[in-house]
Amino acid sequence: MITTKYVNYKQVLNLAGVHLIFISIWCTLIAVFFYFFNWHWMTIPWVPVALIGTAEAFLVGFKNNQAYDRLWEARKIWGGIVNSSRSFASMVYAFDTKNEEIGVFDLEDRKKRIVYRHIAWLYTFREQLLVPTEWEHISTEKKFGNINLRRNRLIKAGFPDYGRAPIFLHKYLSEEEYELKNDYKNFATYLVSQQAKDINELKNMGAITEFNQTQLQNALNEFYNFQGQAERIKKFPSPRQFASTAFVFNILFIMLLPLGLVNEFAKLGDWGIWTSIPFCIIIGWIYIIMELVGDYSENPFAGLMFDVPMLSICRTIEIDLLQMSGETDLPDPISSKNGVLV
Repeated sequence: MITTKYVNYKQVLNLAGVHLIFISIWCTLIAVFFYFFNWHWMTIPWVPVALIGTAEAFLVGFKNNQAYDRLWEARKIWGGIVNSSRSFASMVYAFDTKNEEIGVFDLEDRKKRIVYRHIAWLYTFREQLLVPTEWEHISTEKKFGNINLRRNRLIKAGFPDYGRAPIFLHKYLSEEEYELKNDYKNFATYLVSQQAKDINELKNMGAITEFNQTQLQNALNEFYNFQGQAERIKKFPSPRQFASTAFVFNILFIMLLPLGLVNEFAKLGDWGIWTSIPFCIIIGWIYIIMELVGDYSENPFAGLMFDVPMLSICRTIEIDLLQMSGETDLPDPISSKNGVLV
């Protein structure tokens, strides 16, 4: 997630710097051919170019709206996880036993194990969401020197805890549960099911009432709902018939743009031909950036700087739950670096 109030030039160039080079070369070539070789035959009237640009603006606007909806829904899901996690942990520690046969220390250990397992679920869930799908940029764009892979590596280098999920799992899970990690394709689902078993065991022991168990199970059901909602966004792409059409039309418009613009500026004289270059670059680059903003925002769990800051959210929940457990040795919150929070 970008945290700066305004996007700075480094972030813009990181997103669309390569595209700026290509469009500059194309616009300059058209001006050179028009001026030095008198290739006037290649120009086209401005009206059809303007019509294509107008249609493309509507299509890109629609795509960006859908991408923002996916991004904002992903953020609401993780916001719900924050609230539900706090409620779940507070209920675990609030429900006390009236059964004297149950040792106080044994009960506290069981409660702490449940809370710790929930922290492990958070990091497991985040790690599973970061597994690339075939339509995400980090998987599909093998051009320009694997630029998205480099972006991902830079993020990992800037945030030491970015890829330390196994360490956190080893910290918050028992040795037996940790060893089961590779036995399950969806380990996060397994952890929630284990929570339900432990809570049911507390009810059978008389540590909590049946009503308490129902409340805790409802909280676990919410976590399953949040997990399913996030997995739906992760595993179902923005419909490609919309996303790909906008991309193709954008290329078509940018290819035609200098052919129509240079003829209009040539009416001002020879200097107008060269003046058309910066205007052509500006107009084309605006369309490129609009396209890229929507294209990257539609995948909020892709491991890039446009993502929902899941690591920061997990760390916030972790700190809150550890304080509820009475821990004093707390990890530091995740802070943004270079205008990016993950």
